[in-house]
Amino acid sequence: MVFSGHIAGLGTASGLRAVVGVWAQSPFGPFADVMVELASGRRILLAPNAEVADFIGSTYGFDQTRLVPLTASLDAGSDAENLVVEAGPLRIRAVVGARSALGYAAALLPRNLAVHPCWLRAISPVAARLSPGVQTAGSARDARQEFYGVTDVRRIDSAMVSWDGHDVGGLA
Repeated sequence: MVFSGHIAGLGTASGLRAVVGVWAQSPFGPFADVMVELASGRRILLAPNAEVADFIGSTYGFDQTRLVPLTASLDAGSDAENLVVEAGPLRIRAVVGARSALGYAAALLPRNLAVHPCWLRAISPVAARLSPGVQTAGSARDARQEFYGVTDVRRIDSAMVSWDGHDVGGLA
C-alpha cells in the first residue's frame, strides 16, 4: 500500500503531542488522521472512519480510537504554508516555515530513490541519529514492513493548539 502526502508533528508546553497525516493519495482515497498523545501518556487516534481507524490501529498502538469529523488542509501562503486541523476535540492552526538543512539534503535526491525501500532501509539508522525517534523503515504491529520516503523537511514556526476547547500552550 502506498500513501502520498504530508506528516506534521508537534509538541506543546502542556505535554500534548500530535502527529497529523494529510494523505492526498492512499488506498482509502484522500483523508487525514491525527495521532495524539496527552501529557499523561494516553495515546488517542482521531480517524475519519472505521476503515481508516482499523488500518492505522493495526499499524500503531493506541489506548483509544475516536471516529470524528476530521478536516486538515495545508495551504500555501506568501512565505509559508498554513496547516489547519479540526478533528473532534483537537484544533491546530500552524505555520509551516522554511526548509531545514535535512530538507535541503532530501530535496537533492531523485524522488524515485528517496522513496525506494532499499534506500529507506539503508538510511534508517542515520535518520534515527539525526532525528531521534525517527525511522524510515520498520515493521508495523502486524509484522507488515513499512517505509517512510522523505522528500522534504520543514519546521513548524508557530502553532495555536487546543484540546477540548482549552489552549494547550505554545510549541515545545
